[in-house]
Amino acid sequence: MKMKTPFLAALSALALWAGAATAKDTVTYATQLEPPHLDPTAGAAQAIDSVVHLNIFEGLTRFTPDGDIVPLLATSWEISEDGLTYTFRLAEGVTFHDGSAMDAEDVKFSLDRARAEDSTNAQKALFSAIADVTVSDPLTVVVTLSEPNGSLLFNLAWGDAVIVAPESVETLKTSPIGTGPYRFGEWIQGDRVDLVRNPNYWGTVPPLTGATIKFISDPTAAFAAMMAEDIDAFDNFPAPENVAQFEADPRFQVIVGSTEGETILSTNNDQAPFDNPKVREAIAHAIDRSAIIDGAMFGYGTPIGTHFAPHHPAYVDLTAQSSYDPERARALLAEAGLPEGFETTLHLPPPAYARRGGEIVAAQLAAVGIKAEIINVEWAQWLETVFKGKTFGLSIVSHTEPMDIGIYARPAYYFQYDNPDFQGLMNRLNATTDPAARTEMLQQAQHIIADDYVNGYLFQLAKIGVAKAGLQGIWANAPTAALEIGALSWAE
Repeated sequence: MKMKTPFLAALSALALWAGAATAKDTVTYATQLEPPHLDPTAGAAQAIDSVVHLNIFEGLTRFTPDGDIVPLLATSWEISEDGLTYTFRLAEGVTFHDGSAMDAEDVKFSLDRARAEDSTNAQKALFSAIADVTVSDPLTVVVTLSEPNGSLLFNLAWGDAVIVAPESVETLKTSPIGTGPYRFGEWIQGDRVDLVRNPNYWGTVPPLTGATIKFISDPTAAFAAMMAEDIDAFDNFPAPENVAQFEADPRFQVIVGSTEGETILSTNNDQAPFDNPKVREAIAHAIDRSAIIDGAMFGYGTPIGTHFAPHHPAYVDLTAQSSYDPERARALLAEAGLPEGFETTLHLPPPAYARRGGEIVAAQLAAVGIKAEIINVEWAQWLETVFKGKTFGLSIVSHTEPMDIGIYARPAYYFQYDNPDFQGLMNRLNATTDPAARTEMLQQAQHIIADDYVNGYLFQLAKIGVAKAGLQGIWANAPTAALEIGALSWAE
């Protein structure tokens, strides 16, 4: 049993924070969505990762800003010839924020907890290939798979796979304790989360002494706060119509890149009439992607025809398969026995792509006879009613998890698509390590869900970052949902 040392008082940390607040060694970074809690291993909201991943919590591997997978808490690993055994060597001298040592027992606990039968991990499927986790010594963990899995190192880089201590799990949602370069300071719900630099960080101590993650959901308020310089940066700025003003102002910089966010018109495949493929195909042809991108995102976004990022080498452009064709949409509805159309609901969470895009989508659907009642919901409501409860007809959401086409192999997932052929393909993909074979399977997967018109595929969400001119280290692209404060610094 490991001995635990007392946790450093939060008040002392906050006092240090307050003393440094006037210097250029802190940052106030705004984002639109507030997380429902702060445990990335027990929630689906990507807003959790935005605050805590790579800041408070770390995993065995990590994403770089360009999407590569590199070592983190695991400094190296060996893979057996049959691909079934991964032996991870852990970094030395790693401690949790309470002062206790992080070792192989914590890794075993975290992976076993994530894959347990009663696990509340939103991405439990990431760990499904793991058959056993054993400890060889305090710095060596052996992970045995039931079958080869070419995605294991990728999966371990997700925020859902961070390493936690058994003693802390009961309070992670409100008082997170990890191994990262920043400690949790304070959470003022509805306003902000404060982070304080970890002076005992096992890696390179980051330049900034602290950070405030500010939550500003309203696009108008976001613009006002940025222009007033009340905040230093805004991740995924929610008012793209104002970007030109920042580009013309020397006080600011605009960083435009891509995200892993496939923005889709989520469709409840288990609910009539969406259980009819002709109805889903009709919806696809009723949608004018260009009008949505221009009207809701002011031109920022890349059209997609399947659930896959256009910047990925395996991407197949299938947009022509669901081209804007309202006459074809009406004909398909008639073939489905709905010549007069039908009524449904359209649940819209707070982001601008959803609220603004939803108004445009509703009008386009109405033009072919589909009357969608708009229901604006807060993020917590969306998670409860749509994601968990599945009580919806349509919704608009951006799926920002990296390379997540595998969610279509989960019949219980919120849009409830059940295709055994696709599920078998994903099983074969997970067991394949050959890059060329994996590319072929990924392309086949894209065709299957496009052919089945599972969802309405709208656009790949752009990453529009706005920041003060002197702030360095901001990720241009977002291979995962993380605001890596440790990468930031101010120009001299």
